[in-house]
Amino acid sequence: MQTPEPLGGTRPTSRDVARTAGVSQATVSLVLGDKWRGRVSERTAGTVREAARELGYRPNLAARNLRLGRTRTAMLVVPALTNEFFAHVYTGAAAAAARQGFGVVLYPSPDGLGPARDPFASAQAALDGVIASSMAADALEAFRGSDLPLVMLDSDPAAPGAAHVNLDVADGMRKVTGHLLGLGHRRFLHLASAAPSWTFDVRAAALAEALRGTEVRTVRSPLNVADAWEAASLALTAPGPRPTAVICDDDILAVGVVKAARRLGLRVPEDLSVTGFDDMALATVVEPELTTVRLPAEEFGRRGMEALLAVLAGEPAQSEALPVTLVTRDSTGPAATR
Repeated sequence: MQTPEPLGGTRPTSRDVARTAGVSQATVSLVLGDKWRGRVSERTAGTVREAARELGYRPNLAARNLRLGRTRTAMLVVPALTNEFFAHVYTGAAAAAARQGFGVVLYPSPDGLGPARDPFASAQAALDGVIASSMAADALEAFRGSDLPLVMLDSDPAAPGAAHVNLDVADGMRKVTGHLLGLGHRRFLHLASAAPSWTFDVRAAALAEALRGTEVRTVRSPLNVADAWEAASLALTAPGPRPTAVICDDDILAVGVVKAARRLGLRVPEDLSVTGFDDMALATVVEPELTTVRLPAEEFGRRGMEALLAVLAGEPAQSEALPVTLVTRDSTGPAATR
């Protein structure tokens, strides 16, 4: 194979690759588009790839996408990447997208948890589809009426969307409450997230059903340690019998409870059991380590992206709920008897 003379610094083209490999441009397109099997021999495909490497040839993806009417780009809308859970969701989605030659544009809400501002005004033409967390769903108002397919994560299955991928958070809450009831707890504090979201509503409903007939008080807190610490301190010093267990909607809230208990001279779990939700790295940094519900965040992102890719390919995308796991650690124990 003879390499042609340099072209004065111009970008090599598929014609240059074809001339170097001694094949047609159509063959180059088949090989570099990974559509050669059954049409081109393995040896010829290797020759084309080698020619492309020698020349430093890169396909003009922009031109190809214009011809196909596709950008091979999806947008992932999440509340905030400061929350470890959503960072893992992005990792899973990006890995699944990369395997199909797609890129992922990430749009976290600039205000953290809550509605994101409209990211679509200038972006719709550059997207093939959108994956969105229900915690940032209000960002999608401007998206309604467009023809971009939407896959919703952790959202009401009855809500609009080409597909829904959920976590079985209701079962997670049932696992937590069953664990605590088995330890003899009958007085509970539910430290709930103050962020309005379908996923937290589902957790609250499952908790209320599972703990029917026991004493349950619900207090809400923003998803940060400082506010959780303050809310828990007030609740644990309120008049009346103190709860023996605190069930938290998130590991971040649970860490705030552990700090509050320590400041109040309460031992965890001897005087107060504490549970989280998510199983972030934080769950094993705090002492004692948290009993919590492990959510498969990367798998969640991967399934969401696979659902979107299926929709784009014209295939049926099945809505599903991924199983979750209770992880028992040292923050829970038998109910205090006094």
